[in-house]
Amino acid sequence: MGFFNKKLGIDLGTANTLVFLPGKGIVLNEPAVVAVSEQDNKILAIGIEAKQMIGRTPDNIIAYRPMKDGVIADYRVTEAMLRYFMNKALGGFSLIKPEVMISVPAGVTSTERRAVVEAAIKAGAKNAYVVKEPILAAIGAGIPIHESKGHMVVDIGGGTTDVAVISLGGIVAANSVKCAGNKIDHAIADYIKKTFNLAIGDRTAEQVKIKIGSAIPMEEPLVATIKGRDFVQGLPRTARITTNEVAQAIDKELKLIIKAIKDVLQETPPELASDIIDQGIIMTGGSSMLRNLPELVYRRTGVKARLAEDPLFCVVKGTGIALNHLETYKRSIISKR
Repeated sequence: MGFFNKKLGIDLGTANTLVFLPGKGIVLNEPAVVAVSEQDNKILAIGIEAKQMIGRTPDNIIAYRPMKDGVIADYRVTEAMLRYFMNKALGGFSLIKPEVMISVPAGVTSTERRAVVEAAIKAGAKNAYVVKEPILAAIGAGIPIHESKGHMVVDIGGGTTDVAVISLGGIVAANSVKCAGNKIDHAIADYIKKTFNLAIGDRTAEQVKIKIGSAIPMEEPLVATIKGRDFVQGLPRTARITTNEVAQAIDKELKLIIKAIKDVLQETPPELASDIIDQGIIMTGGSSMLRNLPELVYRRTGVKARLAEDPLFCVVKGTGIALNHLETYKRSIISKR
């Protein structure tokens, strides 16, 4: 590889950004959050430091997620965030500009894709390639995507759920819905608000989801204590919530995810559909780690579903593998400068 050929793979997510350095592995995993001061619009903190500020900031600091639903919502902030993550991953300011590969949701438009490429180049990349997330997730999950077999990948992140059937290195049928981890957290917070008259933040909701959440009710539910602010008295208070209440709270969001999977299955050519029945559905992305989600998918679609190894890292590992074999993956790689 040599010193002069620096490459970086970036999973630019709505919730987290991960960076992969070939030969090193995952060198960075930080929240995709930027803290901006309201007065002069200055960037104060990025990543982990900024996430700690969410929900706890004085009014003049806004904690900001520049990626909304997997797409750049704020160009300037995204560029600053990319520059920060790239420099941090390469260890300080390096003179050699890296080649960068970045994941984008399957549903992005060409304009949105160009914005990602331009932001990366402005942030100091020599070249930027963008690849659709489901393809990278499949590569990272160890699926041989170049076979003439159909494979189905369901990648559930923070902002988007990407569903795709891949065969011969390309996407045959795909669907992207803006319903994923963040919406699930909101649904939990809403439920707690309505049921317990208790206001909790998104971070607390996320912790409840991870600690006790499940896609289907369980025979032996887990219990969590939630701390928040009472709506009526305005004072802090705690309450208890069980797994089955969480399952009920997030039912609508999960239905949307299941519908996205069904829509893609309905578009899949019959030959590939039979492959998918044999292979099953592979689930990747951080939010696919919700308890019993593969089981729910199986119940609703009749197709076996399984969790990939290290679901959170599939996409970023995929960028690393694709970078090392750029020639092999030329067909799936979209744009270059």
